[in-house]
Parts: sequence; structure tokens; C-alpha cells
Amino acid sequence: MRPKIKRHICSDHCAKFSLFKPNGVPASELVQIKIESDEFEAVRLADLEGLSQQDSAQQMRVSRQTFANILKSGRKKITSALVNGDALRLG
Repeated sequence: MRPKIKRHICSDHCAKFSLFKPNGVPASELVQIKIESDEFEAVRLADLEGLSQQDSAQQMRVSRQTFANILKSGRKKITSALVNGDALRLG
């Protein structure tokens, strides 16, 4: 297995919050899905900032295909948490 390339991540956004969960349910009673910081950054760049995958990949200093894989994984975790009412922990 190849070693992971160090990814450039804007840490300001991850530092503000660490857990998102449905209202009225204690976190201890919820399944917690961990979204990695690179997945969070990929979703932020693509979906919030509206950057292309190529531009986002350059900003994170990874290949476009690697960026696409990270983005897909992050979106799947976020969608799963929303649909299933799970907690989303930022890692």
C-alpha cells in the first residue's frame, strides 16, 4: 500500500465545530460517523466554494482522481448521517 500524500487543508473550518447531531437526542445514544479532515475540506471546496475538482485538487495538493475519491467518501458519510439521523464527528 502506498503512503498517503500530505494534503493541504484549511484547518480554520474544522476547528470551529467537532460534532453535528440531530436535536433532542444525546450524542451518547447516536451512531457517530467520523468524517476525516481531508473529506471535510473536499466537500467544503467543491460544494460550498463551488470550485471545480481540478482547482480543488490543486488547492489540496492531490491528483484530481484522489480528490474525487475523497469527495465521494465525504459526501457518502454526510448523506448517511443526514438520512439515518446519526451524529457526524469531524476528525
